[in-house]
Amino acid sequence: MYDRGLSVLEQYGLEAGAVYRGRGALICETQEGLVLIREYWGTPRKLEYQAKLLEKISGASPIWTDQILSNKEGSYISGDNESVSYIVKKWYEGKECDTRNEEEICKGVSALASLHKVMCMPVQSHYVRESLNSEFQRHNQELRKIRKFILGKHRKNPFEQELLDTICSFLGHGEEALQRLESSGYEKLRQQELERGAVCHGEFNQHNILFSAGEVRAVTNFDKWNFDIQVGDLYRFMRKVLEKHQWDQNLGRKILLAYQQVRPLSREEVENLRIRFAYPEKYWKLANYYYTHNKAWISEKNLEKLKRLRDQEEKWRNFAESVFAA
Repeated sequence: MYDRGLSVLEQYGLEAGAVYRGRGALICETQEGLVLIREYWGTPRKLEYQAKLLEKISGASPIWTDQILSNKEGSYISGDNESVSYIVKKWYEGKECDTRNEEEICKGVSALASLHKVMCMPVQSHYVRESLNSEFQRHNQELRKIRKFILGKHRKNPFEQELLDTICSFLGHGEEALQRLESSGYEKLRQQELERGAVCHGEFNQHNILFSAGEVRAVTNFDKWNFDIQVGDLYRFMRKVLEKHQWDQNLGRKILLAYQQVRPLSREEVENLRIRFAYPEKYWKLANYYYTHNKAWISEKNLEKLKRLRDQEEKWRNFAESVFAA
């Protein structure tokens, strides 16, 4: 169904020319420029707040973002003949950020810092992200449950044996990170950020940074926005990049510098970044994926990922302790 969703363009007074496939979406040339059409499963209320956020950014930041268009009836959500809900966004030509290119990585994080300076609005309690304390506690409890489950199995496949051999070490890192978080200034920092209405992108990664002529053209896909400490965005972007670069400390420092040249970080924010990096999030994700999915067949790829985490454990720990040292 290559043209699925195209019919909703009539509700915007737009006509489609050339049509391309995007990530789970259609990108169309129209008389008003490029637009993206995508199915929408969220609530109208959150979408309205997202539209307001993007409108604010467009008037206050040099970084372009996708804009959610309203149809002729003033609604951001449009249904087709099969009652499927769609949204239509203003879109841009460009290539995604290359995580092998240090210059593009640093330009991408500079764009994030620029956005963070203007991303704030009155807090809506429904969209406040879970506290880091609660998240760490929940993840640690899940790791303990997974360990108990595997210990109870009479026969263990190679993935389960590797998990069993490593889980105590990584759980120890998780418990240590939680202790450091509880004795830090996290709660005060979080309260300060919520009081000013700080907003996070929620899914800032290389796929959502578009480059044109060597510069950041736009940052897109704010669908997972939330109210939280904004260094959460910086952490998630850095972690994904640095995993690919074997926890290169020099690259980590370059990324931090690129961000701070646009938006300086407070001592409390740097401390919070350090604690986030000390938590074994990637390990938890892999273990939790195993526990919540079909255990009858474990892909060789996931076993390779687990072994890679074990092999990189020392580099990861050294990164967390060295790059954010006072």
